[in-house]
Amino acid sequence: QVQLVESGGGLVQPGGSLRLSCAASGGIGSIYVMGWFRQTPGKQRELVATITSGRSTNYADSVKGRFTISRDNAKNTVYLQMNSLKPEDTAVYYCNFNLFYRQYWGQGTQVTVSS
Repeated sequence: QVQLVESGGGLVQPGGSLRLSCAASGGIGSIYVMGWFRQTPGKQRELVATITSGRSTNYADSVKGRFTISRDNAKNTVYLQMNSLKPEDTAVYYCNFNLFYRQYWGQGTQVTVSS
C-alpha cells in the first residue's frame, strides 16, 4: 500500500532553482536511506544524493555545492534543493526509500533546465 509521491519538477532557466519533494503515503517502517536518482534517454540511471537515518549525506560530484538533500522523518519526506541549475541537470528525477528488506521508488518528476 506504500506509495512515494513526488512533486516540484518543472521548467527552469539556467542558474535557477527548484525544490523536489517526495513523501510516502500509507504506513511505512523505519527508512534507513532516502535518495534521489535521475535518468535521461540513452543514459543509465545515476545516483544524485542520499541521506541516511543519521543524516549523513552523499552527493554525486556533478552536483556537489549546488544541491542539498534533507529529510523530515515525521512526515516521511525527502527533499532535494537544487540551485544553480545547468542544462545537463535536465532529467527525470526519482526518489528512493531504502528499508533494507525492500526499496520503494517514486513515479518520477521531470526537471528541464533550458533558456
